Amino acid sequence: MAVINRITSFHEEMTGWRQDLHAHPELSMHESRTAAMVKEKLEAFGVDEIITGMAKHGVVGVIRAGTSDRAIGLRADMDALPMQEETGLPWASRNPGVMHACGHDGHTTMLLGAAKYLAETRNFDGTVYLIFQPAEEFECGAEKMVQDGLFRTCKMDQVYGLHNWPQMKAGSFLWRTGPVMAAVAFFDIAITGRGSHGAFPHEGVDPVVVSAQIITALQTIISRGIEPIQGGVVSIGSIHGGDAHNILPERIVMKGTARWFKPEVGDRIETGMNRLVHGIAESFGASAALTFRRHCPATVNDPEATRFAVAAADAVSGADNVKELPAPTMGGEDFAFMLNAKQGAYLMLGGARGSDDPLLHHPKYDFNDDVLPVGASWWATLVEQQLARR
Repeated sequence: MAVINRITSFHEEMTGWRQDLHAHPELSMHESRTAAMVKEKLEAFGVDEIITGMAKHGVVGVIRAGTSDRAIGLRADMDALPMQEETGLPWASRNPGVMHACGHDGHTTMLLGAAKYLAETRNFDGTVYLIFQPAEEFECGAEKMVQDGLFRTCKMDQVYGLHNWPQMKAGSFLWRTGPVMAAVAFFDIAITGRGSHGAFPHEGVDPVVVSAQIITALQTIISRGIEPIQGGVVSIGSIHGGDAHNILPERIVMKGTARWFKPEVGDRIETGMNRLVHGIAESFGASAALTFRRHCPATVNDPEATRFAVAAADAVSGADNVKELPAPTMGGEDFAFMLNAKQGAYLMLGGARGSDDPLLHHPKYDFNDDVLPVGASWWATLVEQQLARR
C-alpha cells in the first residue's frame, strides 16, 4: 500500500479532527460549526481562496499551482443523521438525537487531510477545488450548491466523490462505471376513512384495512409493472394511526421510499402508486392523498473519469485491493446532481474492522480512523495524476 508518507505523518492529527467532528454532529442545513471548522483549517493550511455561502453552509477551498488552466473538484459531505448514538465511545455525539452514523465526519476529515498536503506540496499544475458539501442526507445539498453556481464559479473539468463502506476490507476500493447508486424518492400516503368502534366496523370505513390492501398492492408495481432486469423497489417505512385497542381510527398515515435507476422506471413507479393508492381507497369508500417527492437521480459514473479514479486507487492501495462493484446499490447519493452537471466518478473506500462491523446508519457505527490516510492519499494522488506537471 503506497499511502503518502507525509499524510501518514499527520494521521494522529486527522484522527483528532475526525473525533471532534463526530462528537459535534449537525443535521442537514445546520452545519454551522462544521463549516466554521473546515474554513478555519483551510485558512491554517494556506489555501489560495475560500468560497462560502453555497447551499448555506457549503465551503469550497481553492488551491492553485503552476500555470495550467486544468482543474478538478473533490467533494466531501458534512452532515449527520437524526439518530441517538449508542457507541459509548469517548468521542460519542454530545448532541442528543444527532449522530455521524454515515461516516461524513471521516469524509470531511480525509478531504481536509488532502487539502493540508496539497497546499503544502503543490506538486501539480492546475487548480483543485475542495468541495465541502452540506445536507447530503435530507436536503439535497449537492443540488443546492450546483444551483448556487458551484460550476459557474469553480470552472472544473471533473468532480470526484468518495464514500466509506464498512462491509469492505479496510483500505480497499470498490468502483463501477455507469449506475452505481439508485435514484431516490420519498412519499407520504394519507388514508381517510370514517372512524368507528372495533365491535361495529360496519358503521365506519376502516382505514387500517384499506392501508393493508395498499401496502400489498404497491409491491406489484415492481414485480408486475417493471421489467425484472431494470430494478426498483417500493418500501413502506412508517405507519401511524389510532391509539386504542377497540377504536378504528379516522386516518392512517404511511411513509416510505422508492428507488430505481432508469428515469422511466421512476415515472412508472409514481404513476402506478397514484393509480393503486387512489383506486383502492375509493373502492373501499375511503379517500387518499399521495405526495411523491423525488429526492435525487441515480448516481452514474462516467467511464473515463472512473478509469482515472481507479488509477489513483491502484497507486494507493494496489490493484489487488481495487475491485469492481458487481452490481449497483439501491442506496442513494445526492452527488448524482454534480455528476449530472459534470464529468466525474464516485468510489467506495473499505473501512471494516472485523466481520461484524455495524453498517452505515446504525446507532453503533463509527468511522474507522485507520483509513483516514488512505482516503486522503487517494484524493492527493488523484490530483497529482490528473494535474501532473508537464
